[in-house]
Amino acid sequence: MFMDSPKITRECAKEILDKKFLHVFDLQYEEGRHYFDATRRPAERLVAPMSEDEFRGMLPDAVSCVVIVEMPGKEPVLLFSYEFRYPVGRFLLGVPAGLVDPEDAAKDNPLLETAKREIHEETGIVVDEKRDDCYVINPLLFSTPGMTDESNALVCVHLRPENLDELTQDGAEGQECFDGFELVTKDKARELLSAGVDDNGHFYSIYTWAALMYFLSDMWKNHAFCV
Repeated sequence: MFMDSPKITRECAKEILDKKFLHVFDLQYEEGRHYFDATRRPAERLVAPMSEDEFRGMLPDAVSCVVIVEMPGKEPVLLFSYEFRYPVGRFLLGVPAGLVDPEDAAKDNPLLETAKREIHEETGIVVDEKRDDCYVINPLLFSTPGMTDESNALVCVHLRPENLDELTQDGAEGQECFDGFELVTKDKARELLSAGVDDNGHFYSIYTWAALMYFLSDMWKNHAFCV
């Protein structure tokens, strides 16, 4: 049984900041009581007032990709890149990731389409459906529901290229800024997990941690815990 919870309706969600990639809402959940929500979503897609059916069927804001590269005769590696993260002011070790575009959302498999598009944009690699595996590990994970309703799906992409000659970051768009790739072996993954920082001494995101754990656990070998 769930405890009685405050009811947040669309009428009590007041927008106080409206920018292209960020909105802030004042959620008045009781008389004189307010909670603030930083979100990528406009009022009509805000999560808090959703019905249970809407909530269970919602798409995430973005997709983060666990990219495992397995070339002939070589040890599988996890593909990361260094991307400049403006709120942190540094290049951080991270996974290919990006927002679910309206064009992706209109397709049969929005999360996989987003993953394939983002991997191509951020690495130059074209996912080959006949050669590679691409599947959803988790359809929606909230980043930090204490201050935002932002969410990411977690998708695994198991690539089997002959080589990595096409690897490039020239497809970066808009404010994206990259500084090279990192091909992580299992030994290196253990080192990164143990250290809690990358080789520059910088902390990394929860999605980097999740990718390291998924890779090291070998769950990707039998699609364990995927949907």
